[in-house]
Amino acid sequence: MTNAEGVAGKPVGTSDLAAGGLPGHGISFGEAVRVWARVALLSFGGPAGQIAVMHRIIVEEKRWIGETRFLHALNYCTLLPGPEAQQLAIYIGWLLHKTKGGLVAGILFVVPGVVAIMALSWIYAIFGNVGLVQALFFGLKAAVLAIVLEAVLRIGRRALKNNVLLGLAAAAFVALFFFQVAFPLVILAAGLIGFAGGKAGWASFLTTGGHGKVGGHQVADADTALGEEVPAHARPPVSWSLKIAGAFLVLWFVPVLGLLALLGTGNVFTDIAIFFSKMAMVTFGGAYAVLAYVAQQAVDHYGWLKPGEMLDGLGMAETTPGPLIMVTQFVGFMGAYRSPGVLHPLVAGTLGGLLTTWVTFVPCFLWIFLGAPFMETMRSNRALSAALSAITAAVVGVILNLAVWFALHVLFGQLNEIRWLGMTVEVPVLSSVNIPSLVLTSGAMLAVFRFKIGMIPVLVACSALGVLYGLIIGAV
Repeated sequence: MTNAEGVAGKPVGTSDLAAGGLPGHGISFGEAVRVWARVALLSFGGPAGQIAVMHRIIVEEKRWIGETRFLHALNYCTLLPGPEAQQLAIYIGWLLHKTKGGLVAGILFVVPGVVAIMALSWIYAIFGNVGLVQALFFGLKAAVLAIVLEAVLRIGRRALKNNVLLGLAAAAFVALFFFQVAFPLVILAAGLIGFAGGKAGWASFLTTGGHGKVGGHQVADADTALGEEVPAHARPPVSWSLKIAGAFLVLWFVPVLGLLALLGTGNVFTDIAIFFSKMAMVTFGGAYAVLAYVAQQAVDHYGWLKPGEMLDGLGMAETTPGPLIMVTQFVGFMGAYRSPGVLHPLVAGTLGGLLTTWVTFVPCFLWIFLGAPFMETMRSNRALSAALSAITAAVVGVILNLAVWFALHVLFGQLNEIRWLGMTVEVPVLSSVNIPSLVLTSGAMLAVFRFKIGMIPVLVACSALGVLYGLIIGAV
C-alpha cells in the first residue's frame, strides 16, 4: 500500500470509511484537531509566515497533501476577500474532513489571536495612560512602520513584473493618497482592468498570479495521504452549495440585521456590524492592504481611535498568533469602549471586539465552502488569473499609502491639510518632527532592510528601547 492509497487499499478520494472507521486517507479527526491547534499557536509573522508554517507541517512533515494541491488551494484563496492564510486552513481542513474539518481548522486558526488581542485590549484600555504602556507602544510604532515598508518592497518585487503593473500600483497610490478614492473602488477597478486585459490576451496581465514555490521540499501529491484524486465530498451537488451558503449568510447577517432593528443607525454596535461586514467583502490583498482604509474610517469618520492607536493595535496583531486582520477586533473594542451607552465600558468593548471578529471571519467560511468545489475551474481561467495579477499590483500602491499614512502620524506631531485641484493632502509641519521616533524608526529600518533581522526580534527590541527611552526622560 502506498501513501496514495487508503488504509484499506482503496484509492484515496472516495467518501467511504476505511477499516477502523477512519476516512479513506487514514487521518483521524482527532489527530487533525491536534495539528490544527499546533498550526494556530505557531502562526506568527503575517500571512507569509503563517503559510510557511502550514506548508512545513501539513505538506513536508505530515504529508497529508502535496505541493501542487497546496498551491492550487492557496492561489484560489488569494482571489478571495479576507485573510488568505485562515482561508487556506479552512480549505485544507474541509478537503480532509469535510465541513467539520473546515470549521475546526478555521476556528482554531483565529482562537489564539482572539484571546490574545482581547487581553491586550483590556490592558490597553485600563492602563493605556500609564507611562510604561505608552513607552512600550512608542517603540512598537517604530517597528511596525519599518515592517509595513518592508511589506511594500516584498510584495512589490513579487507583483510588479512589468511597467503596466507598476503603473497600476502607482495609480492606486495616487487615487488613495491624493484623491481619497474609496479603497473598494480601487480594488474593483484594478480587478476589472486585469480581467479585461486577460480576456483580450494582453501579455502584461498574463503573469503567474498568486504564489510560487512555498517550501524548500517539494512533495508530490501522489506521495501523500490524500493522493491525487479529488475526494467525493469535494464534488458536491448545487443543492449542497446553496444550503451551506444559506446557513452562513444567516450566521453572518442575522446579528447585523438584529442590531439594526433593535438599536437603529448611529449606534456604535450597528456601525461596527455594518462597517466590518462591508470590509469582509472587499479585503482583497491581505491585511496591510485594507488597514489604511480601516484606519482612516475608524479615526476620521467614526472617531473610534486616535491615529497612533491604530499603530498600537497593529503592533498587538504583529506580536500575537493569528491573522493580522485581527487588529480589527482592537478597533471594534476601542470604538465600543468609548461609546458604551448603558453598559460598562469594558463590557461594551468586549462585545464590540467580539462582534467585529464575528462579522470579519464568518464570511471566510462562506467563501471557502461555497467556492472551493469550483476551485479548479477558477484556477484555470486566464481572465481571473489576470484580474488577480492586477489586484495584487494595486495592493502594492494601497500598502504604500498605508505606510505613508503611518509615517506621517508616527514621525510628526502636527499635520496641515492642503486642498488643491480636487486633491486633499496631509502635509507634515517639519518643525513638529519627533526626533526620538525618527531615530528609533531609522534603527528599525536598518535592522529590517540591511541586516535582514526577523519581525519578532525587531518588535521586541524596539519595544525595549521605547521603555528605556521612557525611563530616561522620566515618563515611566
